[in-house]
Amino acid sequence: MAIAILAVLCPNQLEPAKPFLSGVSAQQGQEEVGADLLSRDARQVRQWIRDTHDNQQSAFLVIDKRAARLYVFDEDARLRGSTSVLLGAARGDDTVPGIGQRPVAEVRPEERTTPAGRFLAERGHDSRGEDVVWVDYDAGVSIHRVLTTNPAEHRLARLASPDIADKRISYGCINVPVAFYEAQIRPVFERQRALVYVLPERKPIQQVFAMASSAAR
Repeated sequence: MAIAILAVLCPNQLEPAKPFLSGVSAQQGQEEVGADLLSRDARQVRQWIRDTHDNQQSAFLVIDKRAARLYVFDEDARLRGSTSVLLGAARGDDTVPGIGQRPVAEVRPEERTTPAGRFLAERGHDSRGEDVVWVDYDAGVSIHRVLTTNPAEHRLARLASPDIADKRISYGCINVPVAFYEAQIRPVFERQRALVYVLPERKPIQQVFAMASSAAR
């Protein structure tokens, strides 16, 4: 079951990551901050969302796997926060069919991908009662606070590292700093579901999001 995977990936032993928070957060009344942090692909997808109103007048998240970065946007597609994230250890844009029903010990290294796509995500809980944001429940993929249960993985140091290769460590879930999760992620999903756009690292973004080529600016 998907919950079985998250029981391993999302235990209760969590530590704040304030010293490792690598991002920006908009203050009330500001138009936008940190727009220079947006990658080219993130800019293209945001423009497509603006043009098509694909976010359905709600705040939304964009996760750029190539940059190992998560962006939070408000309902008008203005950037409200950004942070470094940890991602699936394996590169790729697809989930292995049925992976959410397999014991975590049976998930091979090459199968530990963070899937790309457009996901209607919602807040929920893992089997230990920790709140997470389910991106793809059936595949066991969620956004959650950074895990520190295995010191040998050095996840806090990985979040702080400027090396993108250091960000690939999870079974597919998106790890974010604790302070960022509380300040930026939870409020988006507090009372409603919201869209999460995970950018591909191998496929063209126009293919993943059914974008007309003219919409990618």
